[in-house]
Amino acid sequence: MFSIIQAAGWPIWPLIACSVLALALVIERFISLKPSKVAPPNLLDEVMAVTRNGVPGPDVITQLEKNSALGEVLASGLRTLTLNPRCSDEELRAMMESSGRLVAHRLERYLSALATIASAAPLMGLFGTVVGMIEIFGSQAPGSATGGNPAQLAHGISVALYNTAFGLIVAIPALIFWRYFRGRVDEYLLTLELAAEHLARHLISLRK
Repeated sequence: MFSIIQAAGWPIWPLIACSVLALALVIERFISLKPSKVAPPNLLDEVMAVTRNGVPGPDVITQLEKNSALGEVLASGLRTLTLNPRCSDEELRAMMESSGRLVAHRLERYLSALATIASAAPLMGLFGTVVGMIEIFGSQAPGSATGGNPAQLAHGISVALYNTAFGLIVAIPALIFWRYFRGRVDEYLLTLELAAEHLARHLISLRK
């Protein structure tokens, strides 16, 4: 492996840094986007059961808020009614939507960085290819009877090919994981939106 890095030349080091960063982001997103941390399957049903006879106490709301991203959104609606029982239906929905936007921003964290790596890695590989081509042409000494330095020519070719290949090796998985996480976040956001609207209607009906 080290011999390949040596053959690829210095342009491959930024690509190695991007690959390490992309791997770290993928691992972090897998951990942060687990269903138990974002939208536990039975959480909405449990909240509906607890609020059947009224708004629960502050301790229950705080515990719900720390449960998951969905719990944070649902708790915002319950806390709004606790602090202001006479708030309008629009104010209740607005507070839950505001909490939902904060959660959405947190779910989308680092996705732009992963997309940037997926876009930049092929360009960085192309840059390494250009560097290799420059070395190839530089090895062709004018007036040389042998047509240039074979060792320098081989090194330039290896720099060009290794950087092109490594750029694609970094970019393709980064793009795949970015699209996967993007779809997963969109699915979570839809779940959070529907759950918040369901609880909002339930809380509004309790006051009537």
